[in-house]
Amino acid sequence: MATWKLTLEYKGTKYQGWQEQTKGKTVQGELRRAAEDLFQERVDLGGSGRTDAGVHALAQVAHLRASRKKPERILMQELNDRLPADIHILKVEPAPERFHARHSALTRYYLYQISTRKSAFAKDFIWWIKRPLDFPRMEECLRLFAGRHDFASFSEKPEEQGSTLVEVEEIRAARLEDMILVRIGASHFLWKMVRRVIGVTVQVGAGELEVSTVRQFLEERTNQVGQWTAPSSGLFLEKVLYTGDGPPLLLRPALPVFSIV
Repeated sequence: MATWKLTLEYKGTKYQGWQEQTKGKTVQGELRRAAEDLFQERVDLGGSGRTDAGVHALAQVAHLRASRKKPERILMQELNDRLPADIHILKVEPAPERFHARHSALTRYYLYQISTRKSAFAKDFIWWIKRPLDFPRMEECLRLFAGRHDFASFSEKPEEQGSTLVEVEEIRAARLEDMILVRIGASHFLWKMVRRVIGVTVQVGAGELEVSTVRQFLEERTNQVGQWTAPSSGLFLEKVLYTGDGPPLLLRPALPVFSIV
């Protein structure tokens, strides 16, 4: 079997997430249709992880296996010609037959974009917060999540997640003019975990929650956190690391919201 590693970007607004479902359009479903139309056979296709409905990707990784080999350049061109405009393959690389986009991944990084002003253009890519935000308080809150914690309070249906222990390897924020960016890196994430971390952090920044209360959410399981789940529009799968890869360095917006007047 010929095996390739695909790196792709997509706008998740119109999709029910990455993973194929019986109903609704998904990114994996569109990619499978393109690949099977090209190869005229059933292919093996998997991603590095799920992204929820409305979540975007700057560099999702997938593996593709088919019975016939094709040059990487031709494969990328042929697949992109068959994909809708909001899904685009950035790179195609040959991979060992045992390469698996999810099982071989070491670390995943997510980027969240908050805008402190309304944007006529970036609605699908930000969470616009009308209330004033205290950025130092938000940074203080985010530091709570670094390291190994039980994120059951921050997960949808934690009883279905297996272990809810997650080690957050990196969590940092930056303020750039009208934007607040947050990056979170870990080996894996629970369902809706990132969006709930962002949600309570915004509540802290707005003065609606205390940092000590968020600490309690990590120490004692609660179902309160779901009410503060951040919208999917501001979330991007930023990068997936495999053996030999370096982490993302510069924290920068996927699509900036800057004032020019």
